[in-house]
Amino acid sequence: MTGKTMVEKIMSRISGGAPVSAGDELKIRPDFVMAYDFPGYTDVIFKTVKEKFGLTELPAKERFVIFIDHMVPAVDPKEEEFHEMTRAWCREFDITCVEREGIGHHVAGETGYGVPGAFAVHYDGHISQLGALGCLAVNMPRQTLTEAFVREYIDFQVPQTIRLNLVGKVQPGVMPRDLFHGIVQKLGNKFARFAVLELGGEVIDQLSLDGRQALTSISMFTGALSAVINPDQAMLDHALPIARLQIEPVSSDPDCTYLATHTVDVSEIGVMVAQPPSPSRTTPLDEVSGLDVQVGYIGSCASGRIEDLRAAAKVLKGHKIAPGFSLHVVPTSRRIMTQAAQEGLLEIFSDCGAFVSSASCDFCYGRIATMREGQRAVSTGTLNVKGRMGSPDSEIFLVNAAVVARTAIDGRIPRSSDMVEEMQ
Repeated sequence: MTGKTMVEKIMSRISGGAPVSAGDELKIRPDFVMAYDFPGYTDVIFKTVKEKFGLTELPAKERFVIFIDHMVPAVDPKEEEFHEMTRAWCREFDITCVEREGIGHHVAGETGYGVPGAFAVHYDGHISQLGALGCLAVNMPRQTLTEAFVREYIDFQVPQTIRLNLVGKVQPGVMPRDLFHGIVQKLGNKFARFAVLELGGEVIDQLSLDGRQALTSISMFTGALSAVINPDQAMLDHALPIARLQIEPVSSDPDCTYLATHTVDVSEIGVMVAQPPSPSRTTPLDEVSGLDVQVGYIGSCASGRIEDLRAAAKVLKGHKIAPGFSLHVVPTSRRIMTQAAQEGLLEIFSDCGAFVSSASCDFCYGRIATMREGQRAVSTGTLNVKGRMGSPDSEIFLVNAAVVARTAIDGRIPRSSDMVEEMQ
């Protein structure tokens, strides 16, 4: 009998236990149904549940969780009214509402929803970062997610899996964000289209949870439906004690069938940048070195974790940011911010002149600290499309956290050789 992928094994369990293969049409029961409150999304779902379906309770309510992480803090009464509507709906239906703990995609892992072997659904693609814990987490259209709120089982096709092996030695100054941008440069932004990207190889084995999440969180920019990593013992030791479900973790069999297999030697990847106006426009950092920059952002669900903050603080310690430069440091969660405070990192950020904020999605999508026409930013955010952080006539360069820090000091994008020296 041919072996099965991790994805096929998860799909088999949640559809009843019979063996399944990629391409099969199934009725599945998601282990977790997630969302963050946002106008045009959760309010529509809430209204549909009550008014169209007339429900007064949800099927297996323990599966549901809503995160309040956008429009935090509220800047006008309407935003606070929206949050209160979400709180009230969660109270009425007795489901979990997580507020002010940080960015939901990451906090889901901190609070036990990143269960190895589980299947979670959301309407935002960055939920894929739970794949670093061995959980298959998939974004779905709002209509499909609404169905998951009102029906215990939904229709779903078992996705194909593409295997990506990362081998070689990570070069000095190179962080996981650089590895991802290097992968996109080598393989393109559609090589995993409509499939689940399974990451493995000696480089993945050596990465911390922070590094693995950095890779899985932005897998959508390869065209992937989601991303997963077969859980090793370190990840199981981290995830299982806080897991909200007791299920058997799974991994892909050695003889399973992949749609395709790619191998990338990371020794060939240097410090990278995703140039505007697309996260797929990835190039070596030196192609943009010397450009004047006015804004820096360290944070987001992709790169605001403790390893990112440590790297930035190492560069910033003992320096001041350039006159007129605005540097915003936003830890991904309250827990990470507390750890950063305990390690003295927040003091370094404050001393250099940075603005440090509690965890929020709002800096990433331009609701706070918006840019004016003609400004440039270096960012560890998720996107660099036009208008993402303010004016459509501003520019965003996606880089690692250390590059943001060095740019903040100089007021211009550094050379890759500068970053190698900084990180040694």
